[in-house]
Amino acid sequence: MGFVVAFVNPSHYGANMLYDLLKPLIYTLDAERAHRLAIRAAALAPGGAIPRVRPVTIAGLEFPNPVGLAAGLDKDGEAIDGLMGLGFGSVEIGSLTPRPQAGNSKPRLFRLVEDRAVVNRMGFNNGGIDAALERVAKAKRPGVLGINVGANKDSDDRVADYALGVAKVAPHADYVTINVSSPNTPGLRDLQSRPALDELLRAASAARQACAERGVPRTPLFLKVAPDLDRDGIAGVVGAAVDAGLDALIVGNTTISRPDTLRSSLAKEAGGLSGRPLAVLARAKLAEALEIADGALPVIAVGGIDSPEEALARLDAGAAMVQIYSALVFEGPGLVRRILNAL
Repeated sequence: MGFVVAFVNPSHYGANMLYDLLKPLIYTLDAERAHRLAIRAAALAPGGAIPRVRPVTIAGLEFPNPVGLAAGLDKDGEAIDGLMGLGFGSVEIGSLTPRPQAGNSKPRLFRLVEDRAVVNRMGFNNGGIDAALERVAKAKRPGVLGINVGANKDSDDRVADYALGVAKVAPHADYVTINVSSPNTPGLRDLQSRPALDELLRAASAARQACAERGVPRTPLFLKVAPDLDRDGIAGVVGAAVDAGLDALIVGNTTISRPDTLRSSLAKEAGGLSGRPLAVLARAKLAEALEIADGALPVIAVGGIDSPEEALARLDAGAAMVQIYSALVFEGPGLVRRILNAL
């Protein structure tokens, strides 16, 4: 029960202190099992009002505050209200694929405790879009809900998967994120390059337009890209997103690179690296994206944001919003409120 209180009610007196006390016990659990327990704990929370701190508007959609939960924690939309109760202005669920899939073989999630980092090779494990939308329909959603869509690993037509994903979730989401940046589905990151990206974004935009023609309000479309793109790659992504009429760029996802500073033996595990060691690369790619976009597209910062100071630095650098995820493993759920207090 202490774990539940610490995770879902950081405003409770001493909750984050309790989380810190429980961390050694939590860290004895397999990382994926601990992840599942966290989702179950958050699903028990009643939610609550979202703090209004420096509200942000993107594509006409108002976010009550600029601190969001990145996709990946709650893939299947099991704990939307409980996670919003942590104080997040927005929660992004997914990645969701048209058909359910098991993802990669286990173990596939690793804590690099010495580095305050995580490596994952989950592989878009999820129960499929339809099952998640049943949960979305039951959520109270006091904050903004984003739904992140991907393609099935065994798909014969990944562009069609993305178009179908947008068509299905757009009527139910406040915004939709197109994720072409996961390193754990073979060949997926190839879709970040033109002309493949142009084809994908045209299909996604057409799916959104078809929804609008059926009376669904225009749903903002975001694009999530990898921090491993070089400057030319980011320029191509920005150009394709602007040409397709997308509404924001999320920079970025996990990295396949490994900084020399890593100490954990688990750093050699295959998959995407997130957490504190990603911060330097993420800051650099945010700066490049902001410079290249030059105001044509809002940029949302993700990667290595594990303190109020880091969140403020990204916002001060020009990010429209920040998203966090891996930092919760090491800093506890109270991190959200600490960032909001600093804002």
